[in-house]
Amino acid sequence: MHQPASPQQPQQPWQPAPPIPAYAQQPHGAVGPGGASWSGPPRQTRWAALWGNKALRATGLVVLLALSGLVILALVREQTGTKGFLVGLGLATLPVPLLLAAFRWADRVEPKPWRNLAFAFAWGACAATLVALIANGFATQWLTTTIVETSPDDEADADAWGATFVAPVVEESAKAAAVLLLFLFRRRDFNGIVDGVVVAGVTATGFAFTENILYLGTAFVSDQEFGYSGLRSTTAATFFIRAVMSPFAHPLFTAMTGVGFGLAAVATQRQRARRILIPIAALLAAMVLHGVWNGSATFGGYGFLAVYALFMVPLFGLLTWLTIWSRGNELRAVGAQLTTYQAAGWLTPPEPPALSSMRARGIARDLARRSRGPAAARTVGEYIAYATSLALLRQRAHRGIADPDFSARERELLQQLWQRREVAQPALAHAALSVRPPRPPMPQPMPMPLAHAMPPATPGSHAQHHPQPQHHAQPMPTPHAETQASAPAPHRQPPQYGPWSTQPYGPYGAPGRPPQSHL
Repeated sequence: MHQPASPQQPQQPWQPAPPIPAYAQQPHGAVGPGGASWSGPPRQTRWAALWGNKALRATGLVVLLALSGLVILALVREQTGTKGFLVGLGLATLPVPLLLAAFRWADRVEPKPWRNLAFAFAWGACAATLVALIANGFATQWLTTTIVETSPDDEADADAWGATFVAPVVEESAKAAAVLLLFLFRRRDFNGIVDGVVVAGVTATGFAFTENILYLGTAFVSDQEFGYSGLRSTTAATFFIRAVMSPFAHPLFTAMTGVGFGLAAVATQRQRARRILIPIAALLAAMVLHGVWNGSATFGGYGFLAVYALFMVPLFGLLTWLTIWSRGNELRAVGAQLTTYQAAGWLTPPEPPALSSMRARGIARDLARRSRGPAAARTVGEYIAYATSLALLRQRAHRGIADPDFSARERELLQQLWQRREVAQPALAHAALSVRPPRPPMPQPMPMPLAHAMPPATPGSHAQHHPQPQHHAQPMPTPHAETQASAPAPHRQPPQYGPWSTQPYGPYGAPGRPPQSHL
């Protein structure tokens, strides 16, 4: 109802409200052109809102993995019994720390978030194992009832065919799903081959953990029935083959898929066929490798050892070399990309060589811990992680595969570095001495194609001072303005690590002079 205007305001002439478009979002309870009452937002918008809720997605994923874990726990306990399950659980846990430590070591350049690794392990141990257990059971039953006759020898052949041809397809597909999900929804953490190998290996470690519980528990039940014990028991033989001789079997198979996704991660947008075909080819290679390994059990003892020595061990060595070589490439990329930020004044000259050396990184953390305690060591570790992410972010942009939020992410990482510079930069400067001698001062910085050429005076002022300094009446304050012109050039005398200096290095040994930016 139209209400009269107050005495203090002149009355405005009444105007009819504009009509509501037929397909626009209307308020609750409004009546549309067709006379139907509007009851809420469209269903597609509601589903999109639900899907866009990260907390809801994470909760649903946790519930799914928890239900899968409960189901697989019940199935394994039903086949092995309580005592067999406990024995299998204890023995299957032994190789897990070794495997996780190996993949964590490979991932030291840019460690993955623990949430990603926890998801990968849980997917392999719960969801992938449940899918494989159910699908392999149905496939083996179908082979037994359809292809072969129901005799003991034919049933053994059906089991061998299922293990050689069916299990590799089912199991590798189920494990590859975790790698695919992280590749799609955690694309920022997928930078190359090392990331693919680590994610795939952790997923396969979880899968092998649950599978070993089943195999070792079943072997223990068999030993209890026939009275076997000691080193001649089936349990001891199963543990030796699966946990001692081939603990990396499942991780090796699935790592082939991880290599494919790692190669796809560095492909440009124009290389769409490469981004699709390489992961598929890598998955097929993982299936073939898995099938050869399972089929070697039908070759007898010597055939199995021949496949192990002539095929599996060399392939494992090749994958190890590829992972170490890729990790070295990541370190070289860190040193190369960070020189841009160093020349622009965000980093000190000793930092790029220190951050591109694992030895110097460790020395910097140790120095911070001895000088200032564990909190300073954590700060240095965070600084190293942010600097590595910044370098790899710029490398992706250099390759033409920049993230949509490149500028915002770059500003965020630079601000995180700026907040930790007073603790981390002296430690890294001292650690750089263990890598190479400090470079002599250079007279003038090189032109930098960097949008954010100069760091802000305060960490929170980056967005306000995003334009170039010549756009302002006053020159933009820089970290070098904190030092006096009479201060000694930092490259001529490396800082002593003890009394912590709050004066950052000026670029190329020129304290007090703001760096120039060239677009």
